[in-house]
Amino acid sequence: MTTQDERLKRKQDFRRLIKLITLALTVTAVVKEIRTPPEQRTWNGVVVGFVPYDLRFPTLSRVRERMWNPSSSRLINPRVFGIGWTLNVGRVVELVKGRIVG
Repeated sequence: MTTQDERLKRKQDFRRLIKLITLALTVTAVVKEIRTPPEQRTWNGVVVGFVPYDLRFPTLSRVRERMWNPSSSRLINPRVFGIGWTLNVGRVVELVKGRIVG
């Protein structure tokens, strides 16, 4: 096997591992919610102590809050829908504008 083939295989293996971890975390979040009494289910929270999830239907206000919030101090927020984190692009733009203007 050539070096290029080996790199491609490692890259594919890494992507499979990430997909498997994401699937396992998603299943964990769903099971956590299903085990919670129906009146207490929020469909958002944290699994394995630090990985955020939000399985509620996305709203425009949540998209703005998490993905386009220039006034926030946070660069990384929980995803609007799903498992993990997302980049607060609004904050990044604000920081870049501050560097250019300042």
